[in-house]
Amino acid sequence: MIFLTGGTGFLGRHLVPILCKRDVPVRVLTRHPEQHLWLKRYRNVEIVAGDLLDAKVVAEGVRGCQHVIHAGGMFRFWGEESQFLATNAQGTENVLRAARDAQVERVMHISTVAVVGHPDPNGIVDETHPAQPADAYQRSKWQGEQSAMRYFREDGLSVVILRPGAYYGPLGSYAFNRLFFKDPMRGIIMQVNGGRYIIFPAYISDVAQGILQALDKARMGEVYNLCGDWISHKDAFDIICEEGQIRWPRLPIPGWLGINTARVLETLSRVTHTEPFWPLNLRSYVYNNWRVSSEKARREFGFAPTDFREGARKTIAWYRAGQPDFLPELGC
Repeated sequence: MIFLTGGTGFLGRHLVPILCKRDVPVRVLTRHPEQHLWLKRYRNVEIVAGDLLDAKVVAEGVRGCQHVIHAGGMFRFWGEESQFLATNAQGTENVLRAARDAQVERVMHISTVAVVGHPDPNGIVDETHPAQPADAYQRSKWQGEQSAMRYFREDGLSVVILRPGAYYGPLGSYAFNRLFFKDPMRGIIMQVNGGRYIIFPAYISDVAQGILQALDKARMGEVYNLCGDWISHKDAFDIICEEGQIRWPRLPIPGWLGINTARVLETLSRVTHTEPFWPLNLRSYVYNNWRVSSEKARREFGFAPTDFREGARKTIAWYRAGQPDFLPELGC
């Protein structure tokens, strides 16, 4: 039995079917079971209603499980730091404590490459790159990682930390998917500083497969990046526009204009209490060279990322199909 947090999120929508196909019983923690009736499509799925912040519910959910995959968390480009810390730091602490007390065999802690915050502009981002979190989300995920390593060192909990890149693919509508697929398909292509910055895409089903590979073969106490090949913004837009036959003009956005626009939109959002279209926290992701290497994961447990063109083709097809909430290939 695997206890899975984040099972109803973007990653979870791809991970649950893989577990089902492996005939692995899975216990999914979700705050709103009534909103995720799709889970009933899958055999061997047990639903636990609750929140990461409810330590008692988490402990009850973990009890009797062999493994834990902690993929739950709060990811936004905008929000109060206290909310990120509560979910991503304290929530992780609750999961780790429950896993230790239940003496589970392995914990897969899903973090993010973004904890690096400020990558070396000319270097490679491997697992040894220093972490310098640049926003509330990144700081909260970094705290979660530190907690995981503390439980490994001090309590002997068998933990592996996985750092995926920027998720994209079918069944997602936020972040990379919105900026590089949804917006261009509706005529909004914002290419900052000529598109020279480098992004770190991770096809969502690759990440799901990588988690299961790591569960079988990764070394305990290690950190692994899970990411596709890095690509410049311009090259990514070139591929997406070719595959989607998108011919809208690209808006040449100078870096300074993007930052100042974000500041204005953030000011307005304090009144509307809604996330701005272009949040200031995009700086770390958009204005850097994320040359992320997954060589360690490739070498040690066979992680094999999808070529970006193929991933883009599948993502565009999902959007063109009307963004269905279920994919036949994810059946079980």
